[in-house]
Amino acid sequence: MATRPSRLVRFSGTERAVHWVHATAFCILLVTGLCLYLPSLAELVGRRPLLKEIHIYTALAWAAALLYVFAVGDRRSLIAAARELDRLDAGRLNRGQKLNAIASAAFAILFAVTGFFLWYGERDTRFRLPQALLVHDWLMYVSFFLFIGHLFLAVIYPKTRHSLNGMTYGWVDADWALANHPEWASRLRQEEGQELVSDGPPPVGYG
Repeated sequence: MATRPSRLVRFSGTERAVHWVHATAFCILLVTGLCLYLPSLAELVGRRPLLKEIHIYTALAWAAALLYVFAVGDRRSLIAAARELDRLDAGRLNRGQKLNAIASAAFAILFAVTGFFLWYGERDTRFRLPQALLVHDWLMYVSFFLFIGHLFLAVIYPKTRHSLNGMTYGWVDADWALANHPEWASRLRQEEGQELVSDGPPPVGYG
């Protein structure tokens, strides 16, 4: 019987929780935001006040969930991941993945700030910023295309779709890691007790 290749731990549970909290909230915010912004979708869906409430409460839930994960999760792994982004070299993440992570974090902050002024500006005109809506809308457009590219690489493109396994189960196959992230994989395999993971579900998109 053929043996499975050894597995390398790529993401901690806390890192995966941050990713899926952000991804879930982003999808809901993107859909409701498009329905609020595009007249054709707004007319098709209707119930604009409900969509607006879903949009606002999803943003609040997103922020609360991230704070909760940071409070109760493995903060050291999150801090280490943030420090990785300081160096735009190839390691556990390649340069494109690091730039995407930096852009996602920056966009999330800008979305939150402009969204707050859009919401609060409706209640107090002193806080109504003319450019807040423009920035919010352009962030939506850019984020949409980044999301499509990210989805293609994570789910469809054969060479990279196995990386979804790391964000789903936490591990990737060593052969894939050595082919796509050789420096990180070689270093990790040399560290005693770090390279092998017990058997689990079959890898996603491997091969």
